[in-house]
Amino acid sequence: MTHAIVLIEAERTALPTLGGILADVDGVAEAYSVTGEWDFVAIVRVPRHEKLAETVTGQIGQLEGVTRTQTMVAFEVFSRHDLEAMFDIGA
Repeated sequence: MTHAIVLIEAERTALPTLGGILADVDGVAEAYSVTGEWDFVAIVRVPRHEKLAETVTGQIGQLEGVTRTQTMVAFEVFSRHDLEAMFDIGA
């Protein structure tokens, strides 16, 4: 499984609707509207590394209103929730 964080800049007119559209893209696990330089953050999870380009460039980058993206591929995933679950013996 390949995980990536995709930062998305959007046209102002797309801001009210783009979040829901992003969430419906195959491979997007979560989409957030955010403050700062970027307008949205999408968490992408795909089964194979090769599928990442199709998802980011072929789908997200082609959405109406998307002006720019920056993708960061995760090397490792760390989650306090996952660590706690691993050591939970059902107390």
